[in-house]
Parts: sequence; structure tokens; C-alpha cells
Amino acid sequence: YYRTRQERRVVGPSKQPSIPFLPFDYYSRSVSLSPSSMAPPGKRKKKQLDQAKKLAKKDKKINFVPLDPEAIDCDWWDTFWQRNSSLSVPLEEDDAFKYFFRASKTTFSYICSLVREDLISRPPSGLINIEGRLLSVEKQVAIALRRLASGESQVSVGAAFGVGQSTVSQVTWRFIEALEERGRHHLRWPDAERIEEIKSKFEEMYGLPNCCGAIDTTHIIMTLPAVQASDDWCDQEKNYSMFLQGVFDHEMRFLNMVTGWPGGMSVSKLLKFSGFFKLCETAQILDGNAKTLYGGAEVREYVVGGISYPLLPWLITPHDGDDPSDSMMAFNDRHEKVRSVAATAFAQLKGSWRILSKVMWRPDRKKLPSIILVCCLLHNIIIDCGDYLLEDVPLSGHHDSGYSDRSCKQTEPLGNEMRGYLTESICRGEDPTNSIG
Repeated sequence: YYRTRQERRVVGPSKQPSIPFLPFDYYSRSVSLSPSSMAPPGKRKKKQLDQAKKLAKKDKKINFVPLDPEAIDCDWWDTFWQRNSSLSVPLEEDDAFKYFFRASKTTFSYICSLVREDLISRPPSGLINIEGRLLSVEKQVAIALRRLASGESQVSVGAAFGVGQSTVSQVTWRFIEALEERGRHHLRWPDAERIEEIKSKFEEMYGLPNCCGAIDTTHIIMTLPAVQASDDWCDQEKNYSMFLQGVFDHEMRFLNMVTGWPGGMSVSKLLKFSGFFKLCETAQILDGNAKTLYGGAEVREYVVGGISYPLLPWLITPHDGDDPSDSMMAFNDRHEKVRSVAATAFAQLKGSWRILSKVMWRPDRKKLPSIILVCCLLHNIIIDCGDYLLEDVPLSGHHDSGYSDRSCKQTEPLGNEMRGYLTESICRGEDPTNSIG
């Protein structure tokens, strides 16, 4: 598992956008990685070692005194529920808990277990409520989840918990840093066995053989200070935004995500700048078992994407034309059903963690990608824990309301050939589950 921070390449003044944020890809391989392939540049490593030594010396000077249990705010939930109950909040306690924090109490406890060590390893200076009691790990996690789930201001979230704005800010960022590190195993590219299961499910549910996922993008809208408001960040709808690209399995789980790039660039360019593109092009992923259809045609592993993406051997887009044939329309119908998995997943993501669906006011350019990432991790954790969302949580409309797909005309011959095989199999009325190979 590793994360890469994209470095800017010299490709000419008009080719590469100016990036004040730090874009990164988030993916995991099931193969082993040597330490040298994961190590940061030498100067950065030396700086990190120096910082670690300073922290170690500082920690030796801190004398931790056992805390009186009564000095810790352990009954936070009862107090919070009484303070924030209203007509819109479900009457059942378990449903009310999920309404506020998007997760059941069981899943919430699991999230706490992931970050507990990090949240208690630092001195709790300043992390107190209005009664002067120290915040428990559970209350810190609740504050962070409520901030991400509601998208409300830090002042409003603080009032709901009886803490100040600065405490909400500090707690939320500590939680984000901790989960980014401790929850990374919940967002990874599947191993070979899991990929076969995903392909089987897509085939069974939608009739597309050897499909490994659906890819899509969404915009995270924000306001920027005048000094940062370059044209790169101004998208087609005249909003300042940051892209989030995701690849999803049949259960709407993130298999890969890319964020940090300006919303003003094209989707095809976003794809080519991503680590996902490099992994696919170098056959590190989507290079598993091919499927042989009746007639001998072989279909390799691939994902499906909309018309904004190029047609590639491993990325299949719909037929795009003014007068499509019946077979093309039949293929497009199945293709759209698979692609809608990604659209629904983004609607759930932005509905669950509404900080992503609201306009972010001048976000910290170094922190926004991490906020987006942690929301994606939480999305996967809920799925992995077998949890579910309340019915009114996902966005009722499209996740990118007001945005339309811009057609990409790039087509590779092998991609066109692949799409032709899939179209022909549908036209002949084959049941893909009876394919051989």
C-alpha cells in the first residue's frame, strides 16, 4: 500500500496546469513493495527524522498522570441527543445515532478503535468541554464525524457538543490525520481472487463479461482567495472546484481514488495524470484472466466510463453517434447500468459526508485532499462493516448537478475492437454467464 504525490512535469507552459494544491492518488497493490520504492526523497526523509527526534525529546519531558474517570466526558451521547433532538431526528435511538454520524454504534466503535491510539498519544491540552471535562476518544470521533457528515460550520458543530470552534477544528484535523494513516487498508486494489468475484457479480447483475468496475468523476466546489483563483480551478460551470475521480466495484466500494487536480481541466487529462492510468498502461492492474466469448473473441479486463473518457483497451465507453444501431443501443443500455453504479456511489458519498457537497469556503490547500480522502475511507468502512445508510441520506439528485459530460473523441483501435466484441455478444443474445474461459 502506498500513496503517491504527483510531481509537476515540464511539458510546456500550456500543457500542465498550475497546482497550488497537492494532488495525489490513493491505491494499494496486493504485491510486495520494496522499501526503496516507497521511500520519499532523501531531503524529505532527513527532515522527517529530525522532526521525529525533536518529538521524542519533547515526549520524554511530558509526565502523564492517570486521569480520574469522572474528569472524562464519557456520557457525551446522552447529553448530545437531548440537546439536539428535534422533529427531523428519528425517535429510535439507534436510528438517531446513525442520522447524526452516518454509522451504527457498532461501526462507530470500530472507527474509534482505528484512531484511538493516535488520539490518546498526544497531550489532551485544550480538548475540554464547557464543564471543564476532558473529551473522550468517542466524543472526539463524534465531533469529527458530525463536522464531515453535516458540513455545518465549526461554530454550529461546537455548539451542538458544548465545545468551542477551535476545539472542533483541532479535533477534526487530528481525526483526519489518524484515519488517513490507520484506515488505509479499507481502500485498496483487489487481489486476484477478489477481482474474479467482482467480475462475476458485474456479469451476473448487468451482463457485461470481465468488467472490473465503473469509473467516474465529481466536482468538489469551493471559493478561493483572489491570489489563488486562477483559470485552472475555474470549471465549465464557472465554479472553482477540485476533481475527485473514483473507480467502484459492484457494491459501490472505492477501489481507487484520485483527487487534488483542478476542476478546470478535462476528464481525459485528469485520467492521464493519474497513477491509475499508469498502472493500467503498464499492465500492473486490469491484466488478469481474459474471457473467451462464443466465436473465440477474447475480452480482457476493463472498467467502464462515460463519454468524457477516451476509449481504451482497458476503459470502455458507450457508442456515441447520431444514428446508433439496435445493437449499439443494447450495449449502451447495459453499459449505462454499470456506469450508474459509480454515479450512485458518488451520490451516497456526497450525501453522507455533506462537507463535500457544500461550497467549501477558502479551504486549506494542503488539507482539502486529505479531507476528501478520509470521506472516501469512511464510505468504504461503512460498506466493509456491513452497515447501511438511512433512506434520506444519499443526494436525491445527481452528484454533479448542473454539470454535463463533454465528449472525448480519443479512440484506440484495440478499445474499439473490444467494444465491438461486447456489442456483438449482446446483439447475438448470448448469456455472458455461459461464456467459456
